[in-house]
Amino acid sequence: MNSISAIPVRHNVNNDFADVRLIHSKRVRRILVTGGAGFLGSHLCERLLNAGHTVTCLDNFSTGLERNIRHLRNFEGFNVIKHDVIDPIDIEVDEIYNLACPASPPHYQADPVHTMKTCVLGALNTLDLAVRTGARIFQASTSEIYGDPLVHPQVESYWGNVNSFGPRSCYDEGKRSAETLFFDFHKGHGVEVKIGRIFNTYGPNMRPDDGRVVSNFIVQALRGQDITVYGDGSQTRSFCFVSDLIEGFQQLMAADASFIGPVNLGNPVEFTVLELAELVIKLTGSRSKTVRNPLPTDDPRQRRPDISLAQHRLGWKPVVPLATGLEKTISYFDRLLTEETHEFAEIA
Repeated sequence: MNSISAIPVRHNVNNDFADVRLIHSKRVRRILVTGGAGFLGSHLCERLLNAGHTVTCLDNFSTGLERNIRHLRNFEGFNVIKHDVIDPIDIEVDEIYNLACPASPPHYQADPVHTMKTCVLGALNTLDLAVRTGARIFQASTSEIYGDPLVHPQVESYWGNVNSFGPRSCYDEGKRSAETLFFDFHKGHGVEVKIGRIFNTYGPNMRPDDGRVVSNFIVQALRGQDITVYGDGSQTRSFCFVSDLIEGFQQLMAADASFIGPVNLGNPVEFTVLELAELVIKLTGSRSKTVRNPLPTDDPRQRRPDISLAQHRLGWKPVVPLATGLEKTISYFDRLLTEETHEFAEIA
């Protein structure tokens, strides 16, 4: 394994995640975050570091970004390893968060075979590590488990309506297979596993070319471009701000070992895609107009989590309203696009 940065970011007491409790105990824990330079992984690394733990960020940087973790390098106890999770991992850890996998359709569809390998071999390799070290392990599963759901809102007992050979199948079926492996390792090897099904999440550290609806709309609005709405815009989504989701991760990991999941982690407040576009235009002050494109194959018509289980077993629910979270995300993208414009000007 190639260590590309040895850690140790400055302890930022003003960030959104500074006031956190230590998980399991006040003992410093050695924690591996696969996909740690990605959108969710970078926030999780920062949260864990602020809680006083030692964190190893493992990422192949195919979609993860160095800039997402650059500010973490002054933290004592932060290490970065450039490594693809489809290959075996051998380090000493107390906990593992398996977040490695492209999560937006343009990225996971770019190399569907590698996406499937990341889901399945990545699960196998991290589970093997958990067996050897005795680590508790979290699997970042997804609402895509439910496919284009025939049950609304989606509950964990619903088996889903998934196409096994469509353009989204490498991700949907890959994540379903990973859940199977996690349950089988729990039953067969006694591994302490936790499975969280993530619904649409947004916030700072998303890529401008992420391809998901929130980042698409914000970037288009800030650039004064037409906002692309697929279909008639009546399809619904529920949007969870990243700080709420990361809190859900930690609550699940801290829960009693008998509570495995899967458990839905997302915001149950539902919006149409067109409502989201209109809100982004309003908050950015953009003159952008909406334009319509055909709905992509297998794009779900409805997506909203039933979070009763998370509320009952974890005491968790989202607290950040969509408008508040969008304002933070718009501010992030505005700074990012401004920096990119200056960089291009200097090169020219």
